[in-house]
Amino acid sequence: MAAAAVVDLAAARGDRRLRDARARLRGMADGNRRALTRLFHSGLIFTRQGARLGRELLLAHQHLVRVADLFSRLADPGARPGRDADAEALHGQVQLLLARTAELSARSEGLLARER
Repeated sequence: MAAAAVVDLAAARGDRRLRDARARLRGMADGNRRALTRLFHSGLIFTRQGARLGRELLLAHQHLVRVADLFSRLADPGARPGRDADAEALHGQVQLLLARTAELSARSEGLLARER
């Protein structure tokens, strides 16, 4: 009789959360890039609101870079936090940064839509 493989469900859940968050990060980075491109191509970057929006989009980009750094820390087995509390704290930071970025991106989409 063949031995059954043992699956660590906590590790599988952690890997799934990491994959989902990375996919969300890629989507947000693409959206941020598109918004910046539209801001420049429309000429709105040269207005007061456009300049403010450009700064906010750059802040969102900084958040995304920070999230990517946190992901690399979570994905590296040698640097991965050993305790569940540390891993949860990093996941909490990631979720917070992604939420802030989503808020900034939504604000930019609203301004770009109004200016059309």
